[in-house]
Amino acid sequence: MPELTHDSVLLKEAVDALAIEGERVNGVFIDGTFGRGGHSRLILERLGEKGRLIAFDKDPEAVSVAEKITDPRFEIVHASFADLGEVLEEKGIEMIDGILLDLGISSPQVEDAARGFSFRLEGPLDMRMDSTRGLSAAEWLAVETEEKIAEVIHQYGEERFAFQIAKAIVACRTIKPIDSTKQLAEIVAGAVKTFEKGKNPATRTFQAIRIFINRELEELEIGLQTAWQHLRLNGRMSVISFHSLEDRIVKKFFTGKATVEMPDRRLPIRAIDLPQPEMKLLGKQKPSKAEVSKNARSRSAILRIATRVSCENGGHDED
Repeated sequence: MPELTHDSVLLKEAVDALAIEGERVNGVFIDGTFGRGGHSRLILERLGEKGRLIAFDKDPEAVSVAEKITDPRFEIVHASFADLGEVLEEKGIEMIDGILLDLGISSPQVEDAARGFSFRLEGPLDMRMDSTRGLSAAEWLAVETEEKIAEVIHQYGEERFAFQIAKAIVACRTIKPIDSTKQLAEIVAGAVKTFEKGKNPATRTFQAIRIFINRELEELEIGLQTAWQHLRLNGRMSVISFHSLEDRIVKKFFTGKATVEMPDRRLPIRAIDLPQPEMKLLGKQKPSKAEVSKNARSRSAILRIATRVSCENGGHDED
């Protein structure tokens, strides 16, 4: 089978956001989502001789691609970026200069029918980013309650027919195990009363189950907080999200760090003594029309960029 390729979305923009220049070229950077290595390879091009890049990926296939990179400044970790804290501790690294996260699912994962991510391709109903750990989607659907299935589809898929879909899944599994992607897609199509124009009726359900099975949103919250705790002064965070649930979490986290509650103006406090934000927002970017025309998957991407401007609470710099 030929190796499936992946075009990294907002490749140059996301790496530019890390500001790998000046003294920072010899810093420690994290690629929390290696995928097929587009961002990592560009980071390596910009790193100095003493620079270091540690990449993470839960997907064994992504790890096998990463292991082909022989650059001594690079290493791959078969784990979620949510495990960043433990990995840094094991390696004796206290602070990092930047982290890049390219969230969601990659093209090779979607296009490989055996992974079970796509409702368009017939395959086993798996959906795990790391097929060596945890329950598959089929195993979970076989035992979960109707109420929990409905909750997951509603919460993570923002699907208004979640209750009807869950009811149909539970009814169908009593007759025959639901173990293929096409089977689940057909059950969903039968339960959804009105279709969104241009969107497969199974889109939201597949997204929801994938997010839940892989704990994507929980890991994002943990990963952002852990990265922040280890981010050096002037360190950068560059995060690409592909749907509103992810982007909401990133935006809330960044905004929370970039705003401070000001004391009553009537109090006699000098300007220098006023509380200062820990983070400065450096804006958000979306793909150009040219990129979207070349890669339709990129149309929903949002890149958010921020930098640490204070070390008073949490992360600290080395003396």
